[in-house]
Amino acid sequence: MNKTVELDITDEAAEGKINAASMAAARALIGHKLRPEQYLRDASVDSMTIFCNGIGDLNPLFRDLEYARWTRFGGLVAHPCFPWTHHWPGRSYWGLPGVHGFGVMIDCEYFRNVRPGDRISIWNRVIDIQEKPSKFSGTMAMQYLESTYLNQRDEVLCTALGMTARHERKASRDTNKYKDIRTHTYTEEELRAIEKKVLEEPERIRGGTTRYFEDVNVGDEIDEIARGPLSMSDTMAFVIGSGRGAAHGALLKHAQKHPKHYVRNKNGQGIEYTGIGHHRENFAREVGVPGMYDYLPQRASWFVSAITNWMGDDGVIKRIRMEARRFNLQGDTTFINGKVVKRYLKDRCALVDIEMTGINQSGVLSSPGFATVMLPAKDINTKIPLDGTVVDLDLPPIR
Repeated sequence: MNKTVELDITDEAAEGKINAASMAAARALIGHKLRPEQYLRDASVDSMTIFCNGIGDLNPLFRDLEYARWTRFGGLVAHPCFPWTHHWPGRSYWGLPGVHGFGVMIDCEYFRNVRPGDRISIWNRVIDIQEKPSKFSGTMAMQYLESTYLNQRDEVLCTALGMTARHERKASRDTNKYKDIRTHTYTEEELRAIEKKVLEEPERIRGGTTRYFEDVNVGDEIDEIARGPLSMSDTMAFVIGSGRGAAHGALLKHAQKHPKHYVRNKNGQGIEYTGIGHHRENFAREVGVPGMYDYLPQRASWFVSAITNWMGDDGVIKRIRMEARRFNLQGDTTFINGKVVKRYLKDRCALVDIEMTGINQSGVLSSPGFATVMLPAKDINTKIPLDGTVVDLDLPPIR
């Protein structure tokens, strides 16, 4: 007997509500583990290189086999954000059906590198959900999800706290907060300057020239990198590098299970994921965004690239935090900078903290960030306390 197959997909995106009932249902999941997405899990030379292509990272440590053989690793290692290909931190696929989600923050702590042959697994834990006022839609629900990434030996690679802001689609459209935003028109000189900065970036990658802890001072600035002007090719490259995508039967099978995550294209009648606003302007406007926009983990990966370029092969990135406070729209360019704000010794490690900024072509701060890096010390006898005491080297000693 043939089973009737139906898809409950409309040509208008589902209009979910943030109300007492939907919030109560979402809060019931606090503390629960969630099934992860099933995307890219196996690390190979190819998958690691394609991810670097997807975020525009040209560091040879992550993509050049011969170069990597002569580093302290003795071989290729993945870009620190590669584990996210299995699951984007904070991914909003729990609770509040039909309420649109925008990633707004990633705070990731690193423990181990990924090498070719590793297989990544993950478990997600719901931390919290809070209702908050919003200038974008009136009311939003902020979701907190903790992701722990493991390798095939159950060793922790990194842990990430992700925050997702959920907004009612109709309310976002009606508020129309960004109605006055216009696509930036670049002069020929502006475009050439951006392209020059991007093309010359490999020359400023620290690489095998060790950056020592003693040579870094508070106030030092990291080398600026530029990402943009953002295009559809950029967002599609990130999706490809993250192993995302499903078509035809694979897409429809998922749409059957989660119909409120999909919408029928009014023009072609095909079915699309409601995140299609990252690639299609008319749907972006349906959720209150004036145009195509980037992905949160895509932007956060750029911040990590700026840090790994600066610290060199012998440095270790311990933490990255990045907040998306403004949409990064098609045509926008993000200039990523950082300044050393603290040098200190903790847990037998020589550490520096870096405050970071992502500023667009109009001089507007779109993304504040923060990083902690461990650097090698020239003096192996550096007096590092063994009891966990933090020694701030930029403050006078306590007498």
